[in-house]
Amino acid sequence: MILEERIEANVMIWRERMNRLIKEHGDFVISNVTVAQICSGIRGVPIQISDISYVEPEHGLRYRTYSINEVLKLLPRLEGSDYPMTGGVYYLLMCNEIPTYAKAMEMEEEWRKRASVPQYVYDIINAFPDTASPMSMFSAAILSMSGQSKFYTAYENGMSKDQYWHTMLDDSLDLTARAPRIAAYIYNKKYKENRQIPADEELDLAANFAHMMGNDSHEYAELMRLFMLLHMDHENANVSAHTAHLVGSALSDIYLSCSAGLNGLAGPLHGLANQECCNWLISLYNEYNGVPTQAQVREHVEKTLAEGRVIPGYGHAVLRCIDPRFRAQMEFGKRYLPDDDLFRTAMNVFAVVPGILKAAGKVSNPWPNVDAITGTLQQHYGIKQTEFYTVLFGISRIMGFTAHVVWARALGKPIERPKALTTRLLEAMISDTY
Repeated sequence: MILEERIEANVMIWRERMNRLIKEHGDFVISNVTVAQICSGIRGVPIQISDISYVEPEHGLRYRTYSINEVLKLLPRLEGSDYPMTGGVYYLLMCNEIPTYAKAMEMEEEWRKRASVPQYVYDIINAFPDTASPMSMFSAAILSMSGQSKFYTAYENGMSKDQYWHTMLDDSLDLTARAPRIAAYIYNKKYKENRQIPADEELDLAANFAHMMGNDSHEYAELMRLFMLLHMDHENANVSAHTAHLVGSALSDIYLSCSAGLNGLAGPLHGLANQECCNWLISLYNEYNGVPTQAQVREHVEKTLAEGRVIPGYGHAVLRCIDPRFRAQMEFGKRYLPDDDLFRTAMNVFAVVPGILKAAGKVSNPWPNVDAITGTLQQHYGIKQTEFYTVLFGISRIMGFTAHVVWARALGKPIERPKALTTRLLEAMISDTY
């Protein structure tokens, strides 16, 4: 197995690094946590080591030290494609190296061999009422596969702790291969009267997903390659990634861990934000019966802020710059859909909003994040159902979840058990200080 060989070659090096840090520098203080941080969701408090990806406030996301622009430039792509194969991105996250074309293709082939979805998974999806949210279907479908976990079977049979990651990786490859097919099935069941489209085994993972969604255009396949690359990971301390890691730290299998992570992703303060951003743009467009001028955007935005509401898609918990993922999608839009009305609306918003937010002086980051434009591109290619956008997000983010969980097992990371304080204890500690 291509990933197993490369991870094996690196495991001892990373284990030694971690053990040395703990042994020689275990008492080194990283940060002093304030009362405000404790009471506001431990925002900004370091709680994880995230070598797989990292967000630099002034530069944006990095995958294994490579910026988004570098990843887009360096990873191998199919002939005629301008965007890297998803298999190459996953290889980079797992193996800490830029793959060759052959290795990226081998990863894609590994997924093809594992992509068959058990019928009971489809039966569970079909049991949901038509009114169910697509994310609840997606999470339940993934959860249902826990009974086939190779990790769980090996654990029950007494597998050595330092070998856990092998079967966790095996499960991860099964899950990441199946997730796009499960998602496409949900889409077609819920929105297309259950008219299912068989997979095309000749296509790479992203293009095959586009095909099963009912769009065989070169452009939509390109968009999905870009989309999966941009959404695959974003550090290991956001709600969904940390949830998957936390559940995995209890030695729950990858299906349990990723289902839990998806449940966090489904929240409106996290992955559901892409849906809310697109709905806001659509409402803005409808309010002016067409593409609003920049003056009209200014009028609408100033009214929104005066009412105490925020502008969806602008600002970020960590970033202090324009999100490079926004830029990458913006460049895609300028190339393939410059005259699309919703894209033009998003561009007028981008031209106006940062200046207004900077002038207001109430936000630490006035720039757009990835969610500000994601739905706009999906709308253009016929994926109009905004409540499905978080499932699209989830297909990609599962790959990040699995990379972190596999490496956590490879490095022997312990179960997470932070300490909670009572309000009385906190007040007493403050009184003693003064």
